[in-house]
Amino acid sequence: MIMAKYAIYKSDTGYYYKAYHDTLESLKGTQFDGIVTEDKLPVVIDGGGGYYTFTEDDYMFDRLVECEGCPLKLEQMFFKNQDTFKLGWMSPEGDTYSCDYTSHTRAAQALVDKFFPGAKLPERTLGKAGWLKIIDSWDGTQREHGQFVYSLTGKVTKKQADRLFDLGLYDNEEVRQMIKDCEDSW
Repeated sequence: MIMAKYAIYKSDTGYYYKAYHDTLESLKGTQFDGIVTEDKLPVVIDGGGGYYTFTEDDYMFDRLVECEGCPLKLEQMFFKNQDTFKLGWMSPEGDTYSCDYTSHTRAAQALVDKFFPGAKLPERTLGKAGWLKIIDSWDGTQREHGQFVYSLTGKVTKKQADRLFDLGLYDNEEVRQMIKDCEDSW
């Protein structure tokens, strides 16, 4: 593997990274070879087809790292069992992995890579394995955002039910129904 540099940023739900380039040589073989000029360095590549000038003054910037492969572990990218958990994924064991309202698919891919290597269709794989998806229930007309708990199988484990209670989600209509449907099997 080749050593690469990354800029690490922190959000409320975990860390994320962007490819960091401080020389024209490091851009060779990328889509920005010949586009980024010396005066624009250093840059970070945003993963969406763009780049921007890197600055350590970015309020979310945490550190630079140089490594082979992915610079962050799953639990760093999607905080596990975070006290302030709001949205993300919950394992059948009741462990939570935080993400923001737009990162469920990216989180699902990272979870599948760790727990179900080689599986296709990450969100479906997690759902079929009994994972719960906790999403933002805001529909654009409500005054406040809420949380909706989704189960592909319609089931919830006792450990998930206990954790949902701890998170204050026990009274959600869909949670009450899943618990009612499943509590005889616990």
